[in-house]
Amino acid sequence: MENVSNADQLESITSMQSTVKKLESALSQMTQSGANTTLVTKRLHAVSIGLAVLENVWNQKPHPYTPEDLAEAGKVLTGLTPSVENSYAKSKAGSPQRTLLERRIKALRLAVQAIEGQTH
Repeated sequence: MENVSNADQLESITSMQSTVKKLESALSQMTQSGANTTLVTKRLHAVSIGLAVLENVWNQKPHPYTPEDLAEAGKVLTGLTPSVENSYAKSKAGSPQRTLLERRIKALRLAVQAIEGQTH
């Protein structure tokens, strides 16, 4: 995995934590309205694993995930990245939304790298 500055590590972990909270909130709302939650559940699980792996690589926090869990999460996160990049491309330069999306993209890429480092 590439060398990542402490500032970028903190930013990426914070971004992943924020993404987990956002997905948990979406899941809760969708469950209440009876919507199909399969995709959100899958993404929430993958982002949670990505966060755990980043914390494992950078802060030596152990995680309970199997190589199969990691491989599946890596696929989901890789699949999620283009939609975040799309939103980024449509966001206004200099907006808080754009900054958030920039950090989220970086965090997703680093999480995928970290996962690949643990599965190979």
